[in-house]
Amino acid sequence: MRFSPVWLVLGGILSVQFGAGIAKDLFDEVTPTAMVWLRLVTSAVVLGLVARPVLRGRTRDDWVVALGFGVSLGVMNWAIYQAFARIPLGLAVTIEFVGPLTLAILGSRRAQDLVWAGLAGLGVALLGFEPGDLDLAGVAFALVAGAAWAAYILLSAQTGRRWPGLDGLAVASVVATLLLAPFAVASGGSGLLDLRILALGAAVGMLSSVIPYSLEITALRTIRPALFSVLMSLEPAAAALAGVVVLQEFLTPLQLLAMACVVVASVGATRSQRVIREPAPD
Repeated sequence: MRFSPVWLVLGGILSVQFGAGIAKDLFDEVTPTAMVWLRLVTSAVVLGLVARPVLRGRTRDDWVVALGFGVSLGVMNWAIYQAFARIPLGLAVTIEFVGPLTLAILGSRRAQDLVWAGLAGLGVALLGFEPGDLDLAGVAFALVAGAAWAAYILLSAQTGRRWPGLDGLAVASVVATLLLAPFAVASGGSGLLDLRILALGAAVGMLSSVIPYSLEITALRTIRPALFSVLMSLEPAAAALAGVVVLQEFLTPLQLLAMACVVVASVGATRSQRVIREPAPD
């Protein structure tokens, strides 16, 4: 049975966000840092077994790019989990999404994209009208995650050009795992030896990394990149849905409006990028 690539992408988005919801629900048992590390360990092991990256013959620049990619991957995941621990899932992903959205707008030279930038700014500003629901540290962590996400996107393209297949991502996953290992051990302590915690961490890793990446890779074989980018703009909405279903985190009408502004701005900016990149008909 074959599924439409659109449904594969949507399935990947839901898998990521519901994995995040399950992870947050476990923060009383394991710290966010330890949980995100278990997620990265799972991803590194699975990708390493699948890709079996060839490390010999790599140039210094290859390693610099892969290491930078791994650092951005580790910081992005660590920061967003810190945000999840402090603010609702949907709000954290909405704020985080400003990172790649800003990158898309800066990459365009169309005056129209100023409208999308303004709309995104309005969405973030609207969140400030209900400060009682926002923890400043949580907002700061979400912004750091957004900046790391933008760096991840840029370094992902460079890694793909220098490393074949999944080799670069596998190496980056190991780098991110090693980067967070001391902090995870310090915060998780003996809990990381609990088989139940290890199993739950592995399940979160499958939901948040392995399954969505596999679905996206499969979908990208047949789906247009422009449509893929538009679908990815639904991440904040999926996070809000996961927050309601898994955590009973209900957002206020104003917060939902703020999220809608960011989603619409992302779709608009993505479509503008498509217009720029597609050649004019002869």
